[in-house]
Amino acid sequence: MKMNEELEHAFSKQITLEFESAMLYRQLAIEFELMDLPGFATWMKTQAAEELTHADRLIKHLLDRDNHPVIGDITLPSIKIDTIGDAFAIALEAEEAVSESIRGLYRLGQETGDIDSRPVIDWFIAEQVEEEATVREIIGRIKLIDGDGSGILRLDSELGSAA
Repeated sequence: MKMNEELEHAFSKQITLEFESAMLYRQLAIEFELMDLPGFATWMKTQAAEELTHADRLIKHLLDRDNHPVIGDITLPSIKIDTIGDAFAIALEAEEAVSESIRGLYRLGQETGDIDSRPVIDWFIAEQVEEEATVREIIGRIKLIDGDGSGILRLDSELGSAA
């Protein structure tokens, strides 16, 4: 069953946000490459690819329901990091924004009585809880390292092999 125009528009905005998140993670990967931290860069590239997969999942949902997905203008803030903590603070802020946007889809789906969007939205809610938790854990580990070079290199290695 086709979703109403307002919800379709909100889904398209979410698709655009997922593409923006992918580009944000890719820029953060570049910043880590410039810092000679290939493991962090690999982790960020993996996150970028995952965000593209999320966009595709939303696009498929709209197409399956005979709606018309639209990718809006992609905008990114200028990003330059000085520390690994800066990068992960940016990532957490972006994940929290995506989470709130997904909650908005949930609320709008409820308001419009769109039961068919519920499974995909529920999946995204669970995914965002996991994404935020992962980034918060990395931030916690960065704080424990407290700028120690060997600790940074160890975490770089771990994240690179985990991606």
